[in-house]
Amino acid sequence: MPKMKTNRGAAKRFKATGSGKIKRNKAFSSHILTKKSTKRKRNFRQSEIVDETNAKALKRMLPYL
Repeated sequence: MPKMKTNRGAAKRFKATGSGKIKRNKAFSSHILTKKSTKRKRNFRQSEIVDETNAKALKRMLPYL
């Protein structure tokens, strides 16, 4: 059986944690920042764990993660 291909777009956006969960960065943090509060912009800097409903699809996209 041939090797599975990794979705390269997903590989650049997601990383695995030590326990095997998938980590992501938050969206909406790159431009049009003047109307966003300082607190909101500060929270964009922190990464989050991907929700379980999306994790299954991501595991298929990233077979070697």
